[in-house]
Amino acid sequence: MSFLFGRKKTPEEILKQNQRALNRVIRDLDRERVKLERQEKQIIADIKKMAQQGEISAVRVMAKDLVRTRRYVKKFIMMKANIQAISLKITTLKSQGAMSKAMKGVTKAMGSMNKQMNMPQLQKIMMDFEKEADMMDMKEDMMNDIVDDVMGADEDEEETDQLVNQVLDELGLSLSDQLGDVPTASGSLPAGKEKAKSNADDELQARLDNLRRD
Repeated sequence: MSFLFGRKKTPEEILKQNQRALNRVIRDLDRERVKLERQEKQIIADIKKMAQQGEISAVRVMAKDLVRTRRYVKKFIMMKANIQAISLKITTLKSQGAMSKAMKGVTKAMGSMNKQMNMPQLQKIMMDFEKEADMMDMKEDMMNDIVDDVMGADEDEEETDQLVNQVLDELGLSLSDQLGDVPTASGSLPAGKEKAKSNADDELQARLDNLRRD
């Protein structure tokens, strides 16, 4: 039956309708003001013409008409300013209504989310997360220690070789000179070479001991 009796308009629709009406009034006022300004220019031209012809009485009558025309132009300008202020208030009301509706929807959504949130379950999830994170950190530390132990031996060996080479360089020797007689293949060394290698090692050790004492 709504198509027979009409549907009740919402406040937003009423405000929109009133704002359209105000905009039409503003356009009508502008149209009338433009007409009066044209009429004012014509009256001024007629006054000058009558004054040149010496028609002083006609000039006085047209001067009064010019004063009234200018007064109406000012009234139209003031009316337009007042209507624009009312239109601005309507726009403000529409914005406030939209904001109120949006806040109402957000408040409803927040209430629904708060009802769905289970605090004990959330606390358990956070505790489990913290536990797993701590366990992961502990395993990572253990892996780092294992890697350090494995790689540390090679690093110590390299550092040892660098230190020995540095000492030998200061003495004007080289590790290859001291170990030049060491065979690369497996097997026993000849007695003479083995004895020479032993003497070279003893001499190297003695020089290192002297450096430590210094």
